Formats: sequence, structure tokens, C-alpha cells
Amino acid sequence: MVKHIVMWHVEENATQGAGPVNATRVKRALEAMNGRIPGMLMLEVGIGFQSTEGSSEIVLYSEFDSRESLERYRDHPTRVAVVPIVRSVCTERRVVDYET
Repeated sequence: MVKHIVMWHVEENATQGAGPVNATRVKRALEAMNGRIPGMLMLEVGIGFQSTEGSSEIVLYSEFDSRESLERYRDHPTRVAVVPIVRSVCTERRVVDYET
């Protein structure tokens, strides 16, 4: 099994409250991938409640049945459609992939 974890920092912009609104928008877009990508066993998206230096606002936790499934996920049209939504509001991204 492969675990795929991604964390993003959401840009607040000049509008007060835009960060939480954008985080919710990204969360919904990511969750819409659930059950639509072959080899993805599960997907969970969380919005962090701490706002400290070095913290991220959004985390994606997903599991795949193999490295090959994770590779296919990266080019899957469902995921590709979500990328512009995420990139439009996120300023930083961290990723960890590992096998168990």
C-alpha cells in the first residue's frame, strides 16, 4: 500500500476571511475525487484549525493499492481538473509518499 500526503498553505489575499473560504473550496474539490480514481483506496481532506508559522491550512491523506496506481492518479483527468483550483489559492505545497 502507498500513502500519499499533501499539505498546502492557503493565501489569505487582501480580503479578510478569504483564506477560510478558499480552503473550503479546495477541500470540496479534492473530496470530489473520492471513488473516481482507480487504485485509490481512500481519500481524506482536512482543514487545519491552528494558524502558526509553518502550519498548513489543508491536508490531503490518501491511500493507493500500488506505486503504479499513484502514478496513474497524477495524470488522471479527475485530478488534473482539480489542480487549477488548488493552484489558484495555494502558495506552498509539501508532499510525502511512502509504502507500508
